[in-house]
Amino acid sequence: MATKRVAVESIGSYFESLTDPRDTRNRRHQFLDIVVLAVCGVVCGCDGPTAIRRWAVARAEWLRGFLALPNGIPSRDCIRNLLMALQPEAFQRCFRQWIAAALVTEEGTGARRVAIDGKTRRRSHDAAHGLGPLHIVSAGATEHGVALGQVATEEKSNEITAIPVLLGQLELKKARVTIDAMGCQKDIARDIVAGGGDFVIAVKDNQPKLAAAIMGLVEKHLGGELQALRHRNHQTDTHGHGRRDERFYWVAQVPPDFAAKGEWPWIKAIGTAVRITTHPDGTQTDEVRYYMLSRLLSGTRFGQAVRGHWGIEAMHRVLDVTFGEDQTRTRQRILANNLSWLRRFATTLLKRHPEKDRIRGKMIRCLMDTAFLDEVLTLQGN
Repeated sequence: MATKRVAVESIGSYFESLTDPRDTRNRRHQFLDIVVLAVCGVVCGCDGPTAIRRWAVARAEWLRGFLALPNGIPSRDCIRNLLMALQPEAFQRCFRQWIAAALVTEEGTGARRVAIDGKTRRRSHDAAHGLGPLHIVSAGATEHGVALGQVATEEKSNEITAIPVLLGQLELKKARVTIDAMGCQKDIARDIVAGGGDFVIAVKDNQPKLAAAIMGLVEKHLGGELQALRHRNHQTDTHGHGRRDERFYWVAQVPPDFAAKGEWPWIKAIGTAVRITTHPDGTQTDEVRYYMLSRLLSGTRFGQAVRGHWGIEAMHRVLDVTFGEDQTRTRQRILANNLSWLRRFATTLLKRHPEKDRIRGKMIRCLMDTAFLDEVLTLQGN
């Protein structure tokens, strides 16, 4: 996927479709100026409105090069109140337009890999109001490192209801969606196929009948009872961090008499992923995972889907390690949701810059060097 130049002066234009939620009285600062300030500040590592305000004051001269700022830099409360009032879904839609304008999809490429996973912001609980930690279900295009959207819920168990809402915000046509076992639900599988996409969804004991049917089919094949079953294989052998990882992937078309076919008509294939790890001390551990698929993939593509899902989990680690998201105490739900999304999008921008450095290293350079920040914001050099 190629990238085309986006001028820093045009960033505000991607948010013009947003309605200014503020009261019409006493508006001293332009709506788009505040939004762009928030985006730039979070890319530089700001963790909230106070830090965004401090950064903007220090970079006021640079900001005046492309923002109006008729009454100077807005206050912390002004930035905070706006981020509390913006509806998250509409806010995220603007970012998707921004990234779509910058990324040029090459014709003839395969299906987009879209990973969906949940993350809990552990210190966002509000005991005084009876609120637990905020849980966010997000989607990302794993091969491009691009955040696509997110939905906030009050409980991890609410992922089941949040995923269909998130799917409704995404373009599913020609997408290959990967989800962990929490998303192994009939409605979710149906919605993905109805939207023109395919799924690779992990299966565990939360669907005991389906899990038993898949494991039974795999055991029959291993026992030589299903030699004629159409299937494909792939394996890899990698070394790193002092250990050896051998991975074996097996995917097979489900037979007409597949036990779960009546309840799960969208399943066209099943898959097994096995990882055997040899540790530096010579000991071995193994892991076996089962999957349901809406299409019979090659062994290689099945392996790419399984491994690619790790990309969104890696983004969650970046949010905690680099941005300290797990430690933030923002309790107001809409503000927390919008700040979380800004961090995800900042990660997208920082990750796509070609500089050979860690995300944190790039973030610090943005804080110190406005020329580098300009490159990150405009996706230069990709």
